[in-house]
Amino acid sequence: MAATRGSQCAVRLPRSPPLKVLAEQLRRDTEGGPGAWRLSRASAGRGPLALEAVWMQGTVVTAAGGEARLRDPSGAFSVSGLERVPRGRPCLVPGKYVMVMGVIQACSPEPSLQAVKMTDLSSNPVHQSMWELEVEDFHSHLP
Repeated sequence: MAATRGSQCAVRLPRSPPLKVLAEQLRRDTEGGPGAWRLSRASAGRGPLALEAVWMQGTVVTAAGGEARLRDPSGAFSVSGLERVPRGRPCLVPGKYVMVMGVIQACSPEPSLQAVKMTDLSSNPVHQSMWELEVEDFHSHLP
């Protein structure tokens, strides 16, 4: 499996498409640990989903040294490894609305991702206004 070398550890590149999630879902509904995170769906009467990679969107709150803190409608999350993400730097401006695809590093006390991809979505406000509904719709159609 391909890996990207960081200063301390390798990040496994995902083999499956990322699952759209909100920060609160990761804080509240995850089980497992690094490399084996699962999203519990017991409250919906369904089995857990493997979280190999996630897709999150949020507004950049702070950014420095290849790391950023973002906020989505449900709360804050952090992203690291941005210095290795192609075109990641132009997005790292407080107030920009971005999407991040990444591998979960931690879920508590707040979600933390190792970035695989980052894209600026600020030019179209529909991305931000529809994100919560998009995540809800995505999860309602998963078996």
